Amino acid sequence: MRYPTWLRRHLAALRALLVLTVLLGVAYPLAVYGAGRLPGLKHHADGSLVTSHGRTVGSELIGQSFTGKNGEPLKQYFQGRPSTGGYDPAASGASNLGPEDIVDTLPNPELGKTDPNASQSLLTQVCARSRAIGEFNGVSGARPFCTPGGAGAVLAVFGHRAADGTIPHPTRVVSLNEEQGVVKAPFLASYKGVKVELARFGENYATGLIVPVRGDAPAEPAVPPDAVTASGSGLDPHISPAYAGLQTERVAQARGTTPAQVARLVRQNTTGRALGFMGEPAVNVLKLNLALDRAFPARQG
Repeated sequence: MRYPTWLRRHLAALRALLVLTVLLGVAYPLAVYGAGRLPGLKHHADGSLVTSHGRTVGSELIGQSFTGKNGEPLKQYFQGRPSTGGYDPAASGASNLGPEDIVDTLPNPELGKTDPNASQSLLTQVCARSRAIGEFNGVSGARPFCTPGGAGAVLAVFGHRAADGTIPHPTRVVSLNEEQGVVKAPFLASYKGVKVELARFGENYATGLIVPVRGDAPAEPAVPPDAVTASGSGLDPHISPAYAGLQTERVAQARGTTPAQVARLVRQNTTGRALGFMGEPAVNVLKLNLALDRAFPARQG
């Protein structure tokens, strides 16, 4: 019996639906689940979870904070990279700020840090982190293009522009990321003989020439790049050996042991380049801190 064309098309579509449902909705998920139960793969399929004393304390693949009840970093633990999403897997992502993002949106002085319209540029975020990490670890947090107070060292220069776009004889200079009423004085007293002013909330400096000031910070700061920049996911569980080395003395002091003993644990928890040539050596922060707790329990009080 020959069915009408429209019915044959509907039957063909129904058969395709049933076949694809069985293959992709049943067989494929079961195959993937079965593969994930195989020895050697089960740990990874379950999320690479890390346990301590029978309790799950985190994942090898997702970073986490090591802070106290007040949110301050704990001195007895190694700290990871910054996270734009607070190490929340549901908020994974980057800040999407680029290297040319160097001018802050200043807060209303009446609202201060609670001003929802205010925002820090990527440069100021990096500068503020470098200063805080330097103080926390007892080293200099100085960084090129950063003010001593931890803001981006950026000027708006006003005056007649030459043919090459420069302003050889400024008439006014403003420190864009230092707000009047927040800091006492600009990071630079004068620029090309003109007194530098603090920025005022609500003023428009768009017509000025934006001039980043490098300053006298070393080309290779004591605080390494991964300590002040978040990863693309914001969940990176690793830090560089350089950042681990920066924290070693502080952790050793808090643990009541020697930097050499802590450095040994850092080396034991450092992985090399993938396949010997891809990426850079890295230290898993969670595994390192667990190793510290086992070898040198933190002193109380």
